[in-house]
Amino acid sequence: MNLNTLPAVAVLSDNVTIVEIDSVKVVRVIHDKANAAISLFGGHVISYQPQGQEDLIWMSQQAKFDGKTALRGGIPICWPWFGRIAAPAHGFARNSEWELVEHRESENGVIVELALFASEETHAIWPFMFEARLFVEIGEELNVSLKVQNIDDAEWKFSGALHTYLNLGDIEQAKTTGMGPEYIDSLAEGAIVQGGDVLKLTDTIDRVYTKPEANIQVNDAVFGRTINVANAGHNSAVLWNPWAAGAQAMGDMQDDGYKTFLCVESTLHAPSIESGKTLQPGESYELKTTISA
Repeated sequence: MNLNTLPAVAVLSDNVTIVEIDSVKVVRVIHDKANAAISLFGGHVISYQPQGQEDLIWMSQQAKFDGKTALRGGIPICWPWFGRIAAPAHGFARNSEWELVEHRESENGVIVELALFASEETHAIWPFMFEARLFVEIGEELNVSLKVQNIDDAEWKFSGALHTYLNLGDIEQAKTTGMGPEYIDSLAEGAIVQGGDVLKLTDTIDRVYTKPEANIQVNDAVFGRTINVANAGHNSAVLWNPWAAGAQAMGDMQDDGYKTFLCVESTLHAPSIESGKTLQPGESYELKTTISA
């Protein structure tokens, strides 16, 4: 899908327009430094393409833009929990409609701010008052920051992730470093495993790396680049790829989709809601990821 050819339904500035993909409104950014796109459904970055490069973000060719189904690919926001520790899986933020608050632009790039507020729909799932704001800074690198604030009169617990799908030429030729020496293997009943310094994949992976370095690097031999992922506010980095059998079992991923992405996620991991991070009334918390090549 070429986002640049879609007709604008609203022009906000020289650099920022609103377009529609099926039932979903998308903030489209076209700038000298980079192009990008952010779905208002899910507050979901679906593209980030520095000028002269392939997109750094992978989207499934079969992602469902129906305004109901969480989008496959991009940077899903998993919040107020990560994983299947409650329903819906990965929380409700990625299935909610976010508001465009503002956009600012300069010669260095564009900053887009989205917001999600507590509502009857969120209270039916999670009975707390909150404000969530997403800041997406598009320039020579991509900065994505999720800031959540407790505006309730009681504490609440949460976990979350910025579930980034990195776009690769060929997963089998990619090498990843910086993920750290130890991981929880979700494919081995949560066993704690010691890993190597370099990760080269030949099969499915679903790992919570508990001691990641400041920078995780994915060397993409086919596109001739190294993608750098720098996270903050996290306690772990999740790496995931479903491989062939997993891709074939998904209705929103093409069968060979697994060949061209690796998820490298900025994650605040907790095995249960009760063991999540506690946020007191008035407190806020920020989870970030910075992606560059």
